[in-house]
Amino acid sequence: MGVRSARAAEWTEVGEGEAALIQRCAQGDEDACSELVEQQQRMVYGLAYHLLGDHHEALDLSQEVFLRVFRTIHGFRGQSALRTWIYRIVVNQARNRQRWWRRRRRDAQVSLDDHIRANGELRTSASEASPDGVLRQRELAERLWTALARLPFEQRSAIVLREVDGLSYEEIGFSLGVAVGTVKSRLARARGTLRGELKEVRDAWRG
Repeated sequence: MGVRSARAAEWTEVGEGEAALIQRCAQGDEDACSELVEQQQRMVYGLAYHLLGDHHEALDLSQEVFLRVFRTIHGFRGQSALRTWIYRIVVNQARNRQRWWRRRRRDAQVSLDDHIRANGELRTSASEASPDGVLRQRELAERLWTALARLPFEQRSAIVLREVDGLSYEEIGFSLGVAVGTVKSRLARARGTLRGELKEVRDAWRG
């Protein structure tokens, strides 16, 4: 299956209210632009944070994303839901920043403490509420977040869009600019890596 091409200006995936908001933004309506930012900023920051693993980088990227959105929104033609179109911009901007990091040999490790400050403490069940249970959950989360940070960017993007943001395979394909089959392949490889990390931690606990 090939990458789905952008359709003509049918606006089939955009509701009337959203279409009106997009058109107002394209016309330079500042109130509409503020409304769009208010609607989407949490999503944009969250995705940027999960892809980059750094609070300050995610904030900087979020600003870049909205600048890009407003520079190009006049070309939006309803080829996807607005949210999915913005996801694609976030992923592209984050990919560019990752390449910039690699050229300067920067290590993009995910800090669990930063993640907790940004997203709150990990949820635990009653059986995990003991000191030992909380410690194990924290250790597991730290290992998994580190493993996530070490995934190739394309695999990390796919797993975050699917497991954190809940996008469909088709939406992920549009956001990443790849076919659905490629999305499934990347997800399978990413899940395999994360399952391996999970097994190592549990085996260590049993030992």
